[in-house]
Parts: sequence; structure tokens; C-alpha cells
Amino acid sequence: MKRFFEDGMTMLFQGDSVTDTGRNRDIPEGPECLGEGYPKVFQQLYDALFPANKVRFVNRGVSGNRTNHLLDRYDEDFKAVKPDVISIMIGINNTWRNFDGGDDYCSAERFEAEYEELLAKIKTDMPDAKIMIIEQFALTAHPDRNTWQEDLDAKRDATRKLAFKYADWFVPMYDIITDASENDFDLYELSPDGVHPGATGHSLIAIEMLKAFDII
Repeated sequence: MKRFFEDGMTMLFQGDSVTDTGRNRDIPEGPECLGEGYPKVFQQLYDALFPANKVRFVNRGVSGNRTNHLLDRYDEDFKAVKPDVISIMIGINNTWRNFDGGDDYCSAERFEAEYEELLAKIKTDMPDAKIMIIEQFALTAHPDRNTWQEDLDAKRDATRKLAFKYADWFVPMYDIITDASENDFDLYELSPDGVHPGATGHSLIAIEMLKAFDII
């Protein structure tokens, strides 16, 4: 176990509803702004391990977002935060919207182009910021998600390619949570709907982030 953050550093959590988890948008900083998911669990675990460490944790995840939305709010929700470390988990809505009757189809090529534009902007504008990419996932054994595999896999391939090019850390969450559902936990315990984690799923994400940072 080793300390990762220096005093005064800022970590930004970015993504969609899996990151948002009902965060209080009226409170820009502090525990109340982190929501009820893995950002809060990560902060609680880190502070429990290093209670004297003074780190600013900020959640700017927005429910329903796709890659284009992260680009739209880049100035206010990336640059303005001035993060030292950014974790990004995005992409499941780029798949989901292709199956729920929406008219804004997102191909794997479009997904990759938008995601790369975002990452390139971060590297240009915040060259000292470190990036963690957390792979998007769905538990496709769930009956509501079992038609998603081909679309999801193509976008996961793009995520991994971009992580290799731009990220300092990559968390292969699809494989991790799928393995957990097959060997350790009930599928519905990890995610009742196959997309949004339950408490166990959020804890698993936070623990894998701590592992990726070599904290535990």
C-alpha cells in the first residue's frame, strides 16, 4: 500500500450515469458532489487509507451522456476543474442508444473519433494531467442486454486502442465485471439492469481503480 496523491492534487471523475449516480449539482465540491457510486466509494477508501492526505475529488459525470456530450462540456467540466488526474468511463450510451429507438445512430468509427478528439484536447490543454480510462461495460448475460455484444465489442476495441495511445492507466472493467458475475457474485447483485452497477458493482470499480494506481 502506498500513497498516490500529493496534498492539494485534484482528481476528476468523468462519464455518464454510472459515474453521475445522483450527485448533487448544487454543491460543486466535497463529498456531497460525488454521488452514491464508485467516485464516492473511491474517495472513502482512499481517505480511510490516508486520512491526513488532502485531495480534492470532483465528480462531473452526467447521466445519459455519450462521447459527444463530453466534448460539448469540455471547457466547463474538464478544463475549468484543472485536474491533476482524470478518470473517464464513457461509451455505454453510445451502444445503448443504438438499441432503444433513438435516431442518432453512433457507429464504432464515430465513437472512436469523438473519444480521440476529447483525449487529444486533454493532452494539448492539460499536458501534465494523468488519464485513467475505465472500459465501458454491460453484463450481456442480462436478458435485456444480450443483443448488444457485437456493437459493444467494437466500441470496447476502440476504447482499448485509445487507452494504449493516450492513457496512463487502463481498467479492463468489462472483463473484470463479467468474470465477477460468472465466479464471485450474482449478476443482479453487480448490476440489476446489466448496465448500472449495484453497490457491489460500484465497490468493485473503486477497488480496481485503487489497484490500477498501485495503491493496494
